[in-house]
Amino acid sequence: MIITKVLERNAQLYPDDVSLVEINPTEWENHKPVTWREYELIEAAPSGGYRREMTWKEFDEKANRFANLLLTRGVKKGDKVAILLMNCLEWLPIYFGILKMGALAVPMNYRYTADEIKYCLELSDASVLVFGPEFIGRVETIFPKLKGVDSLFYVGENVPTFADSYDRLVTYCCERAPEIEIKEDDYAAIYFSSGTTGFPKAILHSHAAVMSACETEQNHHSQTRDDVFLCIPPLYHTGAKMHWFGSLLSGSRAVLLRGVKPEWIMKAVSDEAATIVWLLVPWVQDILDAIDRDDIDLSEYRLSQWRLMHIGAQPVPPSLVQRWKEKFPNHQYDTNYGLSESLGPGCVHLGVENIHKVGAIGKPGYKWEAKIVDDAGRPVANGEIGELAVKGPGVMLCYYKNEKATNESLKDGWLMTGDMARCDEDGFIYLVDRKKDVIITGGENIYPVQIEDFLRKHQAIKDAAVIGLPDKRLGEIAAAIIELKPGMTCTEDEINEFCMDLPRYKRPRKIIFDDIPRNPTGKIEKPVLRDRFCGERLVEAQIES
Repeated sequence: MIITKVLERNAQLYPDDVSLVEINPTEWENHKPVTWREYELIEAAPSGGYRREMTWKEFDEKANRFANLLLTRGVKKGDKVAILLMNCLEWLPIYFGILKMGALAVPMNYRYTADEIKYCLELSDASVLVFGPEFIGRVETIFPKLKGVDSLFYVGENVPTFADSYDRLVTYCCERAPEIEIKEDDYAAIYFSSGTTGFPKAILHSHAAVMSACETEQNHHSQTRDDVFLCIPPLYHTGAKMHWFGSLLSGSRAVLLRGVKPEWIMKAVSDEAATIVWLLVPWVQDILDAIDRDDIDLSEYRLSQWRLMHIGAQPVPPSLVQRWKEKFPNHQYDTNYGLSESLGPGCVHLGVENIHKVGAIGKPGYKWEAKIVDDAGRPVANGEIGELAVKGPGVMLCYYKNEKATNESLKDGWLMTGDMARCDEDGFIYLVDRKKDVIITGGENIYPVQIEDFLRKHQAIKDAAVIGLPDKRLGEIAAAIIELKPGMTCTEDEINEFCMDLPRYKRPRKIIFDDIPRNPTGKIEKPVLRDRFCGERLVEAQIES
């Protein structure tokens, strides 16, 4: 089955049932109610208010309208349509509208700079860009220079002069699905990933892979029609969307929460009767800390229906899960491992029945295989460290327009993950280190080379190296080791001020002045730096926990 047929099935079986809810908690803050209970009395603002919802029938019709709008613009089967939106009620109907007319959906990271947006649009050969109000400035700076982008659709009010109104145009389009044949082996989507250089690679996936993600997710977390999934991470991320696919397959409701404050999360769980919540490590930490400070009183919320909390996107400290279980002893817990190249989470997962193995990422997921190999591709013995490789229905077709990278990552159907791991005697897999130097902070990837290149532009800096240091809340933070030019002086404050030109999430959290070791071929010896600085930082993190 094609995933668009699942949406059409839900629209036929449950036409008047709510499929999606969007909650914008900034509206709560703007109205400043006296108590939590007064939130339900807030009237909807002109922008749509703090809560919007959509039925399955409306979802399918909106997807059909956008599919037909694309056809009126000359978009053909196999063309690429990019999405640059924050989470909103329009996101998924736009995604499905693209798929329904046979084009490829190209979700983009909302943190991309203008130059990165341009690079990814051209790399993916996108001919259409759909964007929201948060991106007007970035898109405006690049649209005159975009190659191949014929249409710009803007979602929201106050449409900029260089774009067309999505909201206005779709109302004139047919609400019936276009008659375009789509097969399982047709291309469905392009997602973006990056190596240690930070230059994005375009990852090509088929409709069969997208459908397999639905089946994997529902098999792992047993979604039924009675479940309500609270989705907080961005939908451009394969993790968020593929976890929602379990709701799609079961025909159950999902809630898009546009905010991560602990009280917002708890209120959404309570008000919307959420049963499944996927969190990142920092959010779990924040919720627990808020409970400990008495900023959150659990007795004020309806939480008995909440059955599953699961975490992904970064290694999970076992002590954090232990703390969570002390506060929420009746919760099931799971963790998921995956990559955009494997179409998101699920190729390895812990399983709710294996909480005694917290610390492991788990075993191969539904219909997946995994092995740990040495540099020659030979399986290593249990307990030995090697590179994790996975094989299954969600493995990418290729890196789009990058044969060299494809050949390096795909070996006889196996996807080489670049993560170093070991396997215990029970078959559970543990991550040990990353073969690449990507730093994962709060579930987001930071690419050291980008920051290093930026730092070297400072007139006082001779050399720079960026490594990850353990952090209790974020998992890792980026630390910049800086070697100054002879006779030059510079302070930590000056470096921090210089880094204000970087996106916030890329700014180093720690500045260290020291010499930077390089090997005879000129490469930075980052293992030496990790040994030098991570040890004492790890001790600090352990003491804090």
